[in-house]
Amino acid sequence: MKRLTELSLGILLILLLVGGVFIAGCTTTQPSQPTTTVVTTPPTVVAGEKPKLLIATTTSLYDTGLLNELEKKYESQNNVDLQITSQGSGKAIEIAKKGDADVLLVHSPAAELTFMKDGYGINRRSFASNYYLIVGPADDPAGIRNMTPEAAFTTLRQKGMNNTPGVIFVSRGDQSGTHSAEQKIWSNAKFNYTANVSKSGNWYVEAGKGMGETLQMASEKGAYTFTDEGTYLSYKSNLKLVPIISQGESLLNIYSVMTVYNAKQPVEKIKMANDFTNFLLSNQTQTDLANFGVEKYGKALFTPMSVFVPTASAGWVGDHSTLATDLKPPAAAVNATATK
Repeated sequence: MKRLTELSLGILLILLLVGGVFIAGCTTTQPSQPTTTVVTTPPTVVAGEKPKLLIATTTSLYDTGLLNELEKKYESQNNVDLQITSQGSGKAIEIAKKGDADVLLVHSPAAELTFMKDGYGINRRSFASNYYLIVGPADDPAGIRNMTPEAAFTTLRQKGMNNTPGVIFVSRGDQSGTHSAEQKIWSNAKFNYTANVSKSGNWYVEAGKGMGETLQMASEKGAYTFTDEGTYLSYKSNLKLVPIISQGESLLNIYSVMTVYNAKQPVEKIKMANDFTNFLLSNQTQTDLANFGVEKYGKALFTPMSVFVPTASAGWVGDHSTLATDLKPPAAAVNATATK
């Protein structure tokens, strides 16, 4: 009995030893997982905003759609953001005088020459021209067709003040380049604009609006108005107005560009403005001007200086062949802004 017990204990001991070895063989230590380093691509650095070039211009350039085309082409070729504000030439000039524009693009030669003389601008360049028109109802109730502009204005005033049916004249009335050209014709016709024309009766309406809106107002009233040819052609399909007078020396309309100058203007901005002026004078842009409007209207809205240089009063047609390079006005110019 004792021997059996000892044998049983021995067998049990052997079984325990074998089981321990088996368990130990089945148990493994898992190796540690390698550390994964996530490589991230640094974010793309966003370049700063394009430098802005502020252009003060006239509605008769903007309303034609020309500036939209020029803006697209210029920005595609240059790292510049053009910011364009359109006013009458008089208001555009005031904006430039205050230093709130870098480029002045207008069609008011007399005012431009004063602007330059007073030292507010440099590098004045004339780049295109067209003509003003006197447009009105097709039946021409005032009977002015084929008159000179001065004779036409004289007749319009006379018949308007006599309450002739259908004789109404809508003026820009906003001191724009177009309004200044209209006043010049009144002066040529021997009328004092302030005393004899403005507010002289119901026949004379001062819109105080841009060229496009003035044309629309005249059309609605069945009235006459004085307009640049480019804006008239671009609005023609929506107007009940036809050209009544399109010839006469006083109808010449010249467009010029100037770099705005003041004592605080950074030289980098002046160079940018000069570059834009030179873009307008470039062979490609002059060619584009010669073609602008031809497909849609059957004729160009503007005549570039490279095609035709009109004869005008002294100084009205500026330099049109020399690149803009000046960085400050000549010593003889009085820079009024420097003392403010």
